[in-house]
Amino acid sequence: MIFLPIVGRELRVAARRRGTYVTRFVIAVGALVLGGFIFLMEMDARPQLLGQFLFRGLSVLALLYCLAIGRRSTADCLSEEKREGTLGLLFLTDLRGYDIVFGKLAATSLNGFYGLLAVFPVLAIPLLMGGVTNGEFWRMVLVLVNSFLFSLAIGIFVSALSRDFRKAMGANFLLLFLLTWGGPACAGLIAFFSATHTIVRGLVVVSPVYSFVFGFDVLYKVHARDFWLSSAISFGLTFLLVLLAAWIVPHSWQDQPGRAEKSRWRSFWQAWSFGRAAKRPAYRKKLLNINAFYWLAARARLKPVHVWVFFALLGCWWLGGWLASQDYWLDDSVKFTTAVILNITLKSWITVETSQRLAEDQKSGALELLLSSPLTVRDILRGQLLALRRQFLAPMLAAIALELFFIRTVFQNNTPLAFFFAAGIFMLVADVATLIGVAMAAALAARSPNHAATSTFVRVLILPCVIFGIIAGMNSLGSSLASGLSGGLASDADWEYGYLGLWCMIGILTDLAFGIPAWQRLKNHFRSLATERFASRNPSPLSVPSQS
Repeated sequence: MIFLPIVGRELRVAARRRGTYVTRFVIAVGALVLGGFIFLMEMDARPQLLGQFLFRGLSVLALLYCLAIGRRSTADCLSEEKREGTLGLLFLTDLRGYDIVFGKLAATSLNGFYGLLAVFPVLAIPLLMGGVTNGEFWRMVLVLVNSFLFSLAIGIFVSALSRDFRKAMGANFLLLFLLTWGGPACAGLIAFFSATHTIVRGLVVVSPVYSFVFGFDVLYKVHARDFWLSSAISFGLTFLLVLLAAWIVPHSWQDQPGRAEKSRWRSFWQAWSFGRAAKRPAYRKKLLNINAFYWLAARARLKPVHVWVFFALLGCWWLGGWLASQDYWLDDSVKFTTAVILNITLKSWITVETSQRLAEDQKSGALELLLSSPLTVRDILRGQLLALRRQFLAPMLAAIALELFFIRTVFQNNTPLAFFFAAGIFMLVADVATLIGVAMAAALAARSPNHAATSTFVRVLILPCVIFGIIAGMNSLGSSLASGLSGGLASDADWEYGYLGLWCMIGILTDLAFGIPAWQRLKNHFRSLATERFASRNPSPLSVPSQS
């Protein structure tokens, strides 16, 4: 039998797939645009410093890409096969657990890995500018590949243990967060409260971020041993997680008889999430009297609590930073960073939550049943909006109140920053209204909740940033070439307001361009959107499905 037959098949399929080349091209162009923006923003610096700024900025963005795309690619690959009942068919053949695991890794991660390869030539451009050595570049390549594989391994391991989509995604994120940021956070707290302020190295070397930081020449010259130790541990964990996934898969796809301990834990978790059995009928009746789809989308009563837990964690971060830095932590830049984190998290969370409900119902066939019931399209849309309001309205109002407080504190000393806060509040409301409509429309035709959320996020949030970066970079370049002559937004007195107006204008135009058509399609063509995916779908083989 050929070694790893599924991997070979997926490589041949990917070589014929147009999306493989399109993805690589788009990511390479995106890296060039971001690199050009960094270059134009720092072009007044010396060539060596400019090369360092460019290299470090692109490296940070590439690391975030590796940690995000890896877990997204593999988080639901095996658990999806379990839910659909196709994983057991693969074990009727001579395939082993490692064949399935490596085949899934090849099928789901190929586009992401090709995208990472496309970034490396752009990352090498600072070598020609000076300030970056060959060793620094190749160490960064090693760290990025290692981080990408580490993220993939976490996803495939959690997916081998899970069956439910939400649990797989949540456990995947939690494990990645603990291994990447949990150890350094604990080490920082121990160092802060201990008398000697000593960092516990065992808690930080596990994180890929540790090897990333010590891969730059400034720290590598002093901590070379720590860099290689952290890289080796990350690779060892990657190898261990993949081996565990290969061992778990043959034993986890069957429906096992429930054990007493597992049944008790499941009952406890169900009671915790949905309420006790005695109180559940009253809660169900209350929601059903309002809207039937509202009950379907809001049965998990802990969803609002999850958002407040995030706010509590952010508050702990603020408290820890204030205890460590005292008055320095009250700087305006920290307030601005907090507002950015709040807004981006709320927008991303709302996008994911909106797309998951309809996409899951679409894939399971529940939406088809709903459309054949007396429920109208208006009832479904209203129920979804009520569920989102229940989960996010109060946290959004709290975030807006906090940002209004920040505006009051910074208005006297930094007036331009106060206007940035106000624009952030306005764009938060406008983007959320657009994201909900676009995410629901995308979920009706997407292959999975991941695809719906990603396409929505890219169109509504990423695209305006790219357009803003291109226009602002071209303006900076024109201003520099004009040697101080005004170029529209180049005046030193009002550049803050000019760029702020440009950002708001691009964001509003993007929201109008995507939001209005999405809401119109939902109201007028909901049923045709819900059946569009079935009309264009081709039958797929029973083997591991390829994903573009």
